[in-house]
Amino acid sequence: MPRLLTRMVWALFALSTLAILGYAFYGAPWTSPFVRFDGLTVFMGGVVTFVSGIVHSFALRYMQGQQRINAFFGRLFALTALALLVAAANHAVLLWAAWTGMGWVLADLIGHLKDWPQAQAAARYTRRALLLGSALLAAALALLALGTGHVVVSAALAAASDLPTAWPLAIGGLVAGAAVIQSALVPAQRWLLSSMTAPTPVSALMHAGIVNAGGVLLARFAPLLAPHASLLTVLVVLGGLSALLGQAWMLVQTDVKRQLACSTTAQMGFMVLQVGLGFVPAALAHLMLHGFYKAYLFLSVGEAVQGGAAAPATRPTPLGWIVTGLSAVGGAVLFAALTGKSLLAPTTGAVLACFVALTVLQAVRTLAQTQALSRAARLVGLPLGMAGGVALYAAIYNGVSALIGHGPLHAQPLNAAHGVLLALFIGAYVVQQSGRHRNSLRLYALLRSTSRPHPATLLTHRPDYHAH
Repeated sequence: MPRLLTRMVWALFALSTLAILGYAFYGAPWTSPFVRFDGLTVFMGGVVTFVSGIVHSFALRYMQGQQRINAFFGRLFALTALALLVAAANHAVLLWAAWTGMGWVLADLIGHLKDWPQAQAAARYTRRALLLGSALLAAALALLALGTGHVVVSAALAAASDLPTAWPLAIGGLVAGAAVIQSALVPAQRWLLSSMTAPTPVSALMHAGIVNAGGVLLARFAPLLAPHASLLTVLVVLGGLSALLGQAWMLVQTDVKRQLACSTTAQMGFMVLQVGLGFVPAALAHLMLHGFYKAYLFLSVGEAVQGGAAAPATRPTPLGWIVTGLSAVGGAVLFAALTGKSLLAPTTGAVLACFVALTVLQAVRTLAQTQALSRAARLVGLPLGMAGGVALYAAIYNGVSALIGHGPLHAQPLNAAHGVLLALFIGAYVVQQSGRHRNSLRLYALLRSTSRPHPATLLTHRPDYHAH
């Protein structure tokens, strides 16, 4: 059974690839009362089946000899099928059932080891958190159907523009709440940080695929969000704070898997932030790239632990800072030019380009400080490599845009929240680079206490750790 299900997942990936190519060159959106076939559906089909295929193949070896292996693979395949259904569902009841089932099966997989108390506690805590998100989604779908008279989601969203303003705000707030819980954003990050007892293949699929469902839900409900700048600003604030805190929490973790969990909260924050800025294609491109990379990190985490300590960091030189700064500015300009964003217009397109600049800045500094590179590689090779990376990201962004379309969301006018958030990111980067965060015991204690998992899921004794 495990090998058969693995082959079936790879067959679904092959079909998804053909669907993406066919839709890109010849297709048009097709909807029915139950499912819809559009760019978002085929895009997520490719992402989900590729990650799931890798995870299934890895699990064939990793889970060899484990008890209840058929049940494990059955649930893993069911989780994949439910994730695909969430992306395709067009009926309110079907969407809610797929969303709820996805959370329930994920909780079962986290608690796969029945004789491990910490795993069972993590499963119960995850199930409660995700059922809360399911309840919020149920309330949103019920209000949408009640207000518009449609249970078909696409028809209801098309009719939502005729609703009084309070209705879309309430529905959008409930949808945002469901997405925040699913993607483990602040303040709902604790269920993800408590899931470390999950088998490694489950962690890989969860962090690389299932938490992304929050972004997919927001993309589906973009027609409801688009007319309401206040909802988009809330997404920007929640996403930005999650990104900042997730990165900060990662710095104080001593467990590799929990570091990756904090990183996932941060990256999901960036994803939701990009939706709030008005750029669904950017969020989906981020979703895909993060999913592939995070799956690799979880499946290779054992090698990372065995690899030992990293090489000591080198001190930056004034010339190095100049080159790094020029690389960051050049990356922002290149991204803006390739994706049609304006750096001068007072819109969120400039904010998105600034985040690209900060990403390039961090990447160049990290590589220059931690890698044994020649002077020529530091001063010439790194900037050229970063330019190539930005060009590749811009190409992926443009490809996703062409596949799914820009939809109703677009660049938003700048407001105070955008400026404050950008200032916070720049300030956090300066503090991290200066190393001042390492000298504050109060800050360390605060970050450790706010990133603690549920106590019942903690492994406090070595025999507990080896219980599985």
